Amino acid sequence: MNIDKHLYEKKIYQQGFSLIAGVDEVGRGCLAGPVVASAVIMPVNCEIEGVMDSKKLSDKKRRILKAKIEQLALAHTTVFIEEGIVDNINILEASKLAMKKAIEGLSPKPDFVLIDALKLNLDIPSLGLIKGDDLSFSIACASIIAKVNRDDFMIKIDKDYPGYGFQNHKGYPTKKHLDALSKYGALPIHRQSYGPVKNLKKAS
Repeated sequence: MNIDKHLYEKKIYQQGFSLIAGVDEVGRGCLAGPVVASAVIMPVNCEIEGVMDSKKLSDKKRRILKAKIEQLALAHTTVFIEEGIVDNINILEASKLAMKKAIEGLSPKPDFVLIDALKLNLDIPSLGLIKGDDLSFSIACASIIAKVNRDDFMIKIDKDYPGYGFQNHKGYPTKKHLDALSKYGALPIHRQSYGPVKNLKKAS
């Protein structure tokens, strides 16, 4: 089924809103590294072929689309919430915090926000959409920016901690990552509250 990714935006524009932000986060299921949220305001009737949920795109395609999105965007921001905060307030609250900070960082300010999956307590109208990165062009654009930015951060981390495979798995609990945890122990960038990390001795 062909989904009109502009359907929600069109309905909101018809209600008189003009600056719609899409917001999404990445990294909730990771054992290491930050949770990252991006917010973006795209122009009315903006079209970029190939924009969809970032998880369904190749790394090369995501990077091409990210450049186009950022070139055309009226505003975009990305916020990193480090693993220590994730451990302190839990991943759901950390995701919400990242999203809210990303929205607050936009200039111009949006007058409506489309949010992937979650509901946020905002002082402007908003709508949470389950699988929003499949249903909304604005949210899909935000998901692409967030994904590439987080991936680049984890690729950089890989150079600091060789042997864990962060460049490849980006902190997700793959077999290689779990094997490295068992062999070398947990690092400071690991989320200490997450099950596979909890009982491991920190690596020196």
